[in-house]
Formats: sequence, C-alpha cells, structure tokens
Amino acid sequence: MSETTPASDISIDDRTRAEVEELRRLNSLSFSQSALGYIKRTGPGLLQSAMTLGAGSAAASVIAGASFGYKLLWVQPVAMFLGVMMLGALSNVVLTTGERPYKSFGREIGKWLVILWALGTIMSSIIWHFPQYGLAASAARDLGDLNGIVSIEPQVAAATAVLEEAQRASDPVLIAEAKSSLSAVKSETTALGLGFTNAGLMLSFGIGLLILFINIITTFNYGGDSKGVRVYEWFLRGCIALVVIMFGIVVVAKIDVVAQDIGDIFKGFIGWYGIPNLWNVDGSLNNSTITQVLGMLGAAVGINMTFLYPYSLLKKGWGKDHKKLARWDLGMTMFLPFVLVTSLVIIAMKVGGVYDGADVVNTTIKPLGAARALGGVLGENAGRVIFDLGLIGMTCGAISTHMVVCGFTFCEMLGLEQTKTRFRMFALVPAIGLLGVISSLPIWFPVAASAVCFTMLPIAYLTFLIMNNKRSYIGDAVGSGVPRFLFNMILIVALAVATIGSGIKIYSNVILFFFGD
Repeated sequence: MSETTPASDISIDDRTRAEVEELRRLNSLSFSQSALGYIKRTGPGLLQSAMTLGAGSAAASVIAGASFGYKLLWVQPVAMFLGVMMLGALSNVVLTTGERPYKSFGREIGKWLVILWALGTIMSSIIWHFPQYGLAASAARDLGDLNGIVSIEPQVAAATAVLEEAQRASDPVLIAEAKSSLSAVKSETTALGLGFTNAGLMLSFGIGLLILFINIITTFNYGGDSKGVRVYEWFLRGCIALVVIMFGIVVVAKIDVVAQDIGDIFKGFIGWYGIPNLWNVDGSLNNSTITQVLGMLGAAVGINMTFLYPYSLLKKGWGKDHKKLARWDLGMTMFLPFVLVTSLVIIAMKVGGVYDGADVVNTTIKPLGAARALGGVLGENAGRVIFDLGLIGMTCGAISTHMVVCGFTFCEMLGLEQTKTRFRMFALVPAIGLLGVISSLPIWFPVAASAVCFTMLPIAYLTFLIMNNKRSYIGDAVGSGVPRFLFNMILIVALAVATIGSGIKIYSNVILFFFGD
C-alpha cells in the first residue's frame, strides 16, 4: 500500500467482501449469538496485549503484589480500561476514514506533532527493548542456577547482595559505596567487568539469540501477506497463552489459599481498599504509595502502542464495517489478557508468601527475586521454574511487537511505500537490544527516552480526543447525544490520568536525574 492510497480506496477482493457481509450479519445479532464470530476474527488487540505485557508490566505487578498484596488489584484493570477507551477513539477515526494517521493527523493537527509521535515510538521501542532481553536472560540464568550452572561469580553475587540491602535501607551513602564496590569486584573477577562467568555469558546470549531468531521469523511473516499476518497472530496467541498458563499454575498450586482469601481478592478488584497506606504518621500524604499507584495508572499504554494500533488495523484491511469487531478485539485480546496476567502475578505474590503485610512500597524486589521466592510453591523448585518461563514468554511477545512497530514507523516517517524488504529491514533496528542480556544502557538513554515518550503520551491522547470529535474530518462518526458525552468524559479522565502518570514518570526518571531530590 503506498503512502498516497487510503485503505478505504483499495479494491475489495472476494474474501474481504465475504467477511464484510458476515460482519454485517453478526452486527445484527445479539451479544451471545455474535460473540464466537467476533472472537474468531480478532487480531490487532493481540499486538497491543503482547507489547504491554513485557518487562515493565512484570516489574509493576511484582512490586504491587509484593508491597500491598491484593489491595492494588483494581489499578491495572482501571488503567487498561482507560487505555482501551482511548484506543477505541483512535480506531473510530482510522476505520471511518481509512487513512494512515501519520499523514492525516499531520495534515489536520500539525506536522511536527506526528514527527515527535513517530520519534517517541522509535525511541521507546529501541530503548525499552534492552530490558526485555535483560529480563529473559536473568530468567534463563536463574533456570541455569537450578541446574548447577554458575552464571555469576560468588564475589559478584555477594557484592550485589550488599547493594540490594543498601537499597532497601534507602541510604544514599551506603548505596554509593555498594555500587562502587560492586563495580570494582566485577572488574577484578570477570571478563570485561560484566560480572558473569563464561557459562553465564553463554546462557545469556543463548536465550537472547533464540528469542531474536524466533521473532525474526514471526515478524517477517507479519511483513508479508494476510497468511503471514495470521501466522504472526497465532504466535502472539501462543506467547500470551504460555504466560497465562505459567502464572496460572503458580496461583492454582495455592488454590487453598486463594479459596480462603477469595473475599479479599474480590475487595481488591473493586477498589475496596482504595490506595493503601495513603497517609504518613504525621498526617502528610505518603508520596511513595501515590507515586506507585498513579504511575501504574498512567503507564499501562505506551506511546509506541498508540502508533502500532492504527497500522495493525489497516494491515488487517479493516474499515467502517469492522468498528464493532475492533471494540470486541480491544476487549477480548487486549484488556482481558492484560488484566488476567497482571492479576495472576499480583495474586502469586500474596499466595506465594512474598507479601509480608507491611503495606510499604518495595521497589527493591525484581521479577527474578519474586521467582526465587516462589521456589517452594510446587515442590522444591517447580514454582520458580514456571515463573521464570512465564517471564520469558512475556518478553518474547513484547520484543516481537517492538520490531513490528519499528517496521511501520520508519516507513511512515521516511515517506516510503511499505514493501516486504523495507518493513523487514526496519523491523531489525531494535535488535541491538540483544546486548541487554549482559548490560544495561547508559543512564542518559532511558532518561532521554522518558523525556520524549512520557511527554508525548498525553499529547497523543489529546490529539485522539480532538480527532474523534472533529466533525469536519469524520462526519457523523463523532457520535451524538448522551453516549457521545459519556464517551468523551471517559476520554478526558484517561487524558488526565495519563498526564498525571507521565508527569510522575518524568519527575522520577528525568528531573530527579538532573536535579536530585
């Protein structure tokens, strides 16, 4: 499809015509009669689900569950609901016009806005690629440790433990000393000062290269024809199913505890506890708790997800007749899997004994630490193995969608017709993130990414709100009456939450980096 040809102007082949006729039939049926037909045709929401279910969601859910048990189960569903509503507005605009949003939004709102939108998408997809590989490698090294493979030198492990203890104590002096000591130990004991044994390096690169190889095959399929798109979508279904099954096993293994706590779990989902430990002893607000909750609310949808979604709709050939299907797709393959996985992780932290009842934000616990803490859930080490496999599944799906969105975004920014070769070439750009298996980026990389990406997210949301209400562009698709009013109110709440959440992220990731406390 060239950049000058809207999806709506493309001739409809027999298969597409038959699908449209079937959708019109489904649209006339009741909820129960049409449900199966819609579910069979879902797709773009899968990419959103896989992208958001990565290292960031794993870390946020582990911290929420380890810090507050079931009390924050309501946060992720609310966050994703608001994100789904905003993407619903975006789908209404794109499916009404059939135009590619980079071009149409640039014409209707402003060229520099879409340039920053695309730059933020590329930056986030590349920079957040590193921690995906890092988490997968950590999980692989942990699995190796269970089999007697020493991945980290004992001296390095000891120095790392000292640093973690200093971080739990929140003592800046001790943290600085522990970091300096860890760096010195790494330099003295391991090659290139990375801290890993030769076996650890082999495990790290082994899992990284395996994931990259799998994702090259599946992503290249997505850059091809409709059959390739279906292959890719089934790959994502497999990744998400693996994650759900792995984390679900950990929770089901403690079904007696779950049954005993079912009332507390229900209260957690309906927000019964609100924001726990909201006030300090002196009557002041507990900033750490507020920051954790608002950060989770504002960051469920990333800037790269907002770029990927409309192009995945057009890649499927969807148009006006697919609007109801698009809403189903967001609900069944984006909202539901995200809520299910994040909730299972949070519940696992409680039933597995990671949560200690203190209701204090524990930012020192990492997904890998949670996996080790769950070692005895299913026998001696089965819970740990299963949790590690779930983490690897999460990263695999996220890595693939980062590659897909870069394939789309570079073609749009450079004004190039999307061909198989170009899409595949640009999809490989984030592959440098493979180096994340052994090292993290220099601190200024994520700082720069945070500054651009978290600034752009509320701006993108505002753009979607404006475009969804621009009658001169989408006509009667703006809606009318009470439904339009209510939908706009939800979008405004989503915009406000995204703005606050982005502000918190910018403050913690950027402002504190330059100016300190």
